[in-house]
Amino acid sequence: MQANKKMASLKTKRVPTAKNDPGLSLFNLLDPEVRANPYPLFRRLQTEDPVHWDPFIHAWVVTRYADVVTVLHNFLAYKPAPPEVLKELGLSALDPLAKVMMKQMLFMDPPAHTRLRSLAAKVFTPHRMEKLRLHIRGIVSSLLDKVQSKGRMDVLVDFAEPLPAIVTAELLGLPASDVRQLKMWSADFAERLGNFHQNPDGMQRVLQSLQGMKDYFEASVQEIKEHPREGLINSFLTAEIDGDRLTMEEVVANSIITMVGGQETTTNLIGNGLLALLRNPDVLEDLRCDLSLIQSAVEELLRYEPPSQYTTRVAPEDVEICGKTIRKGQATIVVMAAANRDPERFADPGRINIRRTDNRHLAFGWATHFCFGAPLARIEGQEAFEALLRRFPDVALEPGPLVWRRNLGLRGLQALPVSFQSKNEAAARSVS
Repeated sequence: MQANKKMASLKTKRVPTAKNDPGLSLFNLLDPEVRANPYPLFRRLQTEDPVHWDPFIHAWVVTRYADVVTVLHNFLAYKPAPPEVLKELGLSALDPLAKVMMKQMLFMDPPAHTRLRSLAAKVFTPHRMEKLRLHIRGIVSSLLDKVQSKGRMDVLVDFAEPLPAIVTAELLGLPASDVRQLKMWSADFAERLGNFHQNPDGMQRVLQSLQGMKDYFEASVQEIKEHPREGLINSFLTAEIDGDRLTMEEVVANSIITMVGGQETTTNLIGNGLLALLRNPDVLEDLRCDLSLIQSAVEELLRYEPPSQYTTRVAPEDVEICGKTIRKGQATIVVMAAANRDPERFADPGRINIRRTDNRHLAFGWATHFCFGAPLARIEGQEAFEALLRRFPDVALEPGPLVWRRNLGLRGLQALPVSFQSKNEAAARSVS
């Protein structure tokens, strides 16, 4: 935490005046009870101080829909600290992580960002993703086949984690046999991406995972370079714009971020979404009776419980929003999860409405950094929810406490145990 404050103070020496109420700080998300339901905190920020200077994380926090869109559209991507700053702060151990992150499109602005995104977007077009729908449906079916006779499952371990892990590995051109290891690396790396605070106890594990990923992807990229096969890695390797090609470091870094983003978003969409439906049985029954609403329902679940809760941007110049002046270079955390429940933008935002028509939510971001994998995540979510409701019409949440992951920005559960009528039970009932 001290390192975060020092790092921010190097960017700007001007400390703004704002409401310094500890109850409004995003650091409250470290409290398990707040993390289980962060929306009252977000609503307080929205109503009491919508552009809030948070002295505990040394950043602005923006929560209203219109203001979040403004920041996402106009501000710069947040960049990891360069090696010289890390050295000055005594954090040289983070240098390998920073070097990889600085070459990922998530932390780039045009024209470098445009160059990389244009290549990735060719793979993730809605038309191309639709062609994958039947294949994704087959993966969904095979995963549910494995649990149907048991009458229960952990939705995350048995379904929501392996589904995007398999799909993402195939898209990249990686062997399915490596899925388990890729998922472990992804979870570790996501902990760093999703938190504004440093966890000293977990940092060594993140660095070890990063080294493992680097070694793995460097070897995989080299193998695909020598023996080409279809996939995003091959697209990165072969793409050329005006004679310009991606370096090996760029291919490796952006393969890593594609793998992590492709897994974490969809896993949490399925887990968070199913829990929301189970907690709202009238909505669940409505959807079960009319599966033509699946597409609309997925969009509403993305709005209601977005897998990515917030992201960070940097002011390109002095900017005034809602009467507050955000100085050039200051970090600004935009809370998409708060914006998605802004009553000035969405009618009755705290209620799930699977028939909502005007639903331009911010779950996938906005403008330049809009998630290029959104078409794939949507299809995976649609296929997952439809199959779950068809297969297990009586699915129910098992009793016991639910625990949310300590990842503050990438919202997801540690486990989601459910029960349903097993295949044998269903067969016996049909005979009787």
